[in-house]
Amino acid sequence: MQRIDELDLYRLDWDSPAFAANPWPEFEKARAQHPWLAVTDAGYVVFELKAIRDLLGNDEHLTPSFDAIVEIMDCQGSPWGRFAAEQMIALPEREHKLLRETFAAKFTPRYANQLRPLMREIMAGLLAEWSPRGRIDFEEFASYYPVSVMTRMIGAPLDAIPALRDSMETLGLAFSMDKRRVPALDAAFLHLDGFVHELVAERRANPRQADEPDLLDLLIDAASEGGINDRQLADLLIFLFVAGYDTSKNVFTYMMHLMTENPAIYARCAEDLDYCRKVVEESLRMFNPASTNRVTTADITYRDVLIPKGTVLFFTLNVSGRDTTAFPDAQTFDPDRPIDPAKRHVAFGLGRHMCLGQYIARAQLQEGLHLIAQHMRNPHEVGEKGWRPYPGVWGINGLPIAYEPA
Repeated sequence: MQRIDELDLYRLDWDSPAFAANPWPEFEKARAQHPWLAVTDAGYVVFELKAIRDLLGNDEHLTPSFDAIVEIMDCQGSPWGRFAAEQMIALPEREHKLLRETFAAKFTPRYANQLRPLMREIMAGLLAEWSPRGRIDFEEFASYYPVSVMTRMIGAPLDAIPALRDSMETLGLAFSMDKRRVPALDAAFLHLDGFVHELVAERRANPRQADEPDLLDLLIDAASEGGINDRQLADLLIFLFVAGYDTSKNVFTYMMHLMTENPAIYARCAEDLDYCRKVVEESLRMFNPASTNRVTTADITYRDVLIPKGTVLFFTLNVSGRDTTAFPDAQTFDPDRPIDPAKRHVAFGLGRHMCLGQYIARAQLQEGLHLIAQHMRNPHEVGEKGWRPYPGVWGINGLPIAYEPA
């Protein structure tokens, strides 16, 4: 047995632009040196799918903590630094359990399916505006979809969408761990903070007259019943917006990139919504924007490696779906690929911190792809695409495409 800090591990230069544009060869080099571990300046990286599945669900000995990231970015006490350290998944156990149970009761597959007409309405409206152009930045187009759905879910005014989008674009770069971004992060956080406080105050002063509560009603009631203060409630709403924005937008953008390389699959998506479900799942295997970190709360041993208490572990969910030890022909996009439950992608995490919005995200992607394929025919890339920084919420930054409007 060896301590993790005694291992000879491959060092990932994961904050370089070249790494962000093509990280997969670097992880194969890391695998040649150790089957499931690498190292960076920020901590140790768990990249093998099996190791991620085995370790990430160990809620007893691993806990979310963003203190190390806040320290790296030297923003202790700043508005964004405070939020990062105290956001929902880092809450004390009682408050986290209360809020998670509230969400779990609402964020069900049934609820996601009830939102499908709203998703179709929003996407149809976006397509009516964008699809006649024949040439667009697909990433920009896709960015208006999740923020519009979330805004409608909480009954917020639609004229708030452009400013919300701008703030979330900034906050989506938060965990790239670049301390130069802190002033912009603080400004973006303060904008969202003012928005959600005003939204909650308006709803309390003027309750909705409706048979069914919307998501904002539900959260306000849960906060009152569980002793959640206004600071925690506001942080929760901000967390919902941030967690649901970049992830959906970046997956959608990468999925369109895959569609430009697979025109027959894309054409079938226009005809078959059920097939879109397969395409979305295979897209999430090929790419997702998330990596997540945990801190060990006790010494743990895994596969003859001792990981001491207080070790920061990064789990690269975003590349684990191309693990060549888990998936035959891992680099090939195949929506009809058989799914082994023991090797299923982990795009939405594992354990008690698994993404509760996963059903909504899946429904958004399925409905959106189905309609887009009907209205943007034969898409192809017509310019260079950029890449967002790898640590944090990774993905394509700008995807210029041309197509035939239908």
